Amino acid sequence: MTTKLSRRNVLVAGLAVGATAGTSLAAGTATAGPDRESGHSGSAAPDAGIALTAATVIDPASGRVRPDTTVLVRGDSITEVGRTGQVRVPHGAVVVDLRGRFLIPGLADMHTHGYAEQIDPALCVANGVTTVREMSGTAAVHDWRRRIEAGTLLGPRYTIGSRIIDGAPTIWDPMMLSVLSVADAEQARRAVRQVVAEGADFVKVYSRLSPPAYRAIAAECRRLGVEFAGHCPDELPITEAATLGQASVEHVFWAAIDTSSVEEQLRAQIGRIRLETGDYSGWFAAIHPVEWLAAHTYSPAKARRVFERLAGRRTRQVPTLAMHHGLDNARTLDLYADPRVRYLPAPMLAGQQYALDELYLKDRSPAEDAEWAAMFTHRLRMVGELHRAGVPLMVGTDVGTCGLFPGFSVHDELRFLVGAGLSPMAALHAATAEPASFLGARTGRIARHAAADLVVLDANPLTEIGNTRRIDGVVVRGRYLDRAALDGLLRGVEEAAAAMSEEAPGGAVAAVGCPCHGAAVTGARTRAA
Repeated sequence: MTTKLSRRNVLVAGLAVGATAGTSLAAGTATAGPDRESGHSGSAAPDAGIALTAATVIDPASGRVRPDTTVLVRGDSITEVGRTGQVRVPHGAVVVDLRGRFLIPGLADMHTHGYAEQIDPALCVANGVTTVREMSGTAAVHDWRRRIEAGTLLGPRYTIGSRIIDGAPTIWDPMMLSVLSVADAEQARRAVRQVVAEGADFVKVYSRLSPPAYRAIAAECRRLGVEFAGHCPDELPITEAATLGQASVEHVFWAAIDTSSVEEQLRAQIGRIRLETGDYSGWFAAIHPVEWLAAHTYSPAKARRVFERLAGRRTRQVPTLAMHHGLDNARTLDLYADPRVRYLPAPMLAGQQYALDELYLKDRSPAEDAEWAAMFTHRLRMVGELHRAGVPLMVGTDVGTCGLFPGFSVHDELRFLVGAGLSPMAALHAATAEPASFLGARTGRIARHAAADLVVLDANPLTEIGNTRRIDGVVVRGRYLDRAALDGLLRGVEEAAAAMSEEAPGGAVAAVGCPCHGAAVTGARTRAA
């Protein structure tokens, strides 16, 4: 038999192993190097504040570009934004000359799944990602947030979702992940009350919920004043999910069905899908022919009507195109070819490889590979049309899925959004102002009283969206990290990842993927039953 560990146990094991890697990353940034002008250490949050001078400020919330601008930061807030020379710099403030550089708000990843405190928070900050929405909350991530807010761990601002609430049977193996599986409306209402009592910021809904159970979740969330977000259930039109108040819909599976001219036929096909508990690969095998037919019966006129309804409800879409690109091209995805793998622990990579082999490709015939790849082109088309219809988009990556990297993949997602037809400013809006509006946060803009989360770039992202990768500095919660400090963060992550043993406590190899699309936890030691 094969020994299996729960995802939570694997996460705890990974943290325990990673804790042996040396000094904490939060402490390791304190002396990372001098600022260009002030001579202070590369990680600064002085009492008198920070003055970022002579920058070109790009503010997607207003759509404005302001050259030669000074931004004053004190504590956790922006205190002044104005023309350089017209803003008085307080005595004792750290002055950072940004002449020739560009300043944007801190970026958001609105769909992540955290793995280890030595990996995820630091990689986010090093990539200018200062806001994160964790889509499947664990006790560990709640602990990260407490310590980040207390100032003892360096990391982004976290919003944390509930455990997944799925239908019965759930397509998750309960040995892999703690999922609440509900068979009817009463169980669904109880599940909502349970996860809210556990401290979730919002309720995460999933693919196999029955319409009655889903509607009960929506009603109970309304009663308790809590939002729900996640997958659109397979058997429910996305327009009904929007009408019932789903705050955001993740991925681009379900929009294709609603925009097909043969939707009734597709709904009947979906209604005939029967899956056993834990049969995630079976779900992919069953849903692909539905998607394929939907793509070939796409109705632009129907799409306009559907997307106008979503726009009218302000139902946010989180396309996770980076995730789709990997899964739609799963046969050619080489997890170890990307140089960024040095920042991921071996157990995490092993889990992604297991998911790739056993959940994505196991039931996929090589003859279907061209169809899957072609689906990505259709997804890009739909995302472009969602945007043109006024549907608010938010950047999310689904980090934890095969081939994605905390922090780094936000920049991949921005590139895909521009490839779908968004302007660079619109893509930045989806990574800054829109998430802030959704969360009701002070983040996502460069203005007085806004949160002091900022990214300094060496080149203009409006002329080439790939320039968001050219990060010269990051301000997170009012703390300025220059390039040397960010490089120190990356070195610390690389060392921590290398130090995490492939052997989890107890002797079993821990392998973990994403609790949204393909987590996998398996032991390495197998013996005959």
